[in-house]
Amino acid sequence: MTNLVIDTLRADKAMVVVRANRLDDPVALCRALAAGGIRTVELTYTTPGLTDLLAQLSAEADDDLVIGAGTVLSADQANDAVAAGAWFLVTPGLPAEAAEIVAAGHAAGAAVILGALTPTEVLAATSLGADAVKIFPARALGPRHLSDLRGPFPEVALIPSGGVDADNAAEFLQAGALAVTAGTSVVKPADVDEARWDQITTNAARFRAALR
Repeated sequence: MTNLVIDTLRADKAMVVVRANRLDDPVALCRALAAGGIRTVELTYTTPGLTDLLAQLSAEADDDLVIGAGTVLSADQANDAVAAGAWFLVTPGLPAEAAEIVAAGHAAGAAVILGALTPTEVLAATSLGADAVKIFPARALGPRHLSDLRGPFPEVALIPSGGVDADNAAEFLQAGALAVTAGTSVVKPADVDEARWDQITTNAARFRAALR
């Protein structure tokens, strides 16, 4: 699964992180995103019932969807997420149990994307065995920071997240990002609450179009 996750990100150049007050129909949401061209979806532990949502997607989602768990802060969360069907794990930084999270993900064949911002943190993430590194919050230092990181880390798959939208996503890709992570600019909590799937598809398509 690890190679499939990274290969899908490399091909599509985009993933989306979903932060919602509730998620009643995760399959409809993910299909709406895929219809707009975003197949890689990160559901987070800040959404109630995450493992149940992952299990439902594992059983019912289309084969071309790549579903993972985000805001993973412990080995227990990592193990629960992969047991429920997550194909990848994402952390917001380098939690105390980062090594255990990597081990849990890799034992299940899942990709692990550790969060970092500084060169020291990127080095730590790669030393722990991260398959990719999430640069978060990307808005803090912008595309030039990511370009600077590419100097000492030319082989590291960097994925900016936090403040990435249709207006700046292409700049992050030009700076050397493997892919970019969209957030509420594509999946607004209100749209999820009201099941406005067509609007989410439109937002996803607009984001993908901006990458070209």
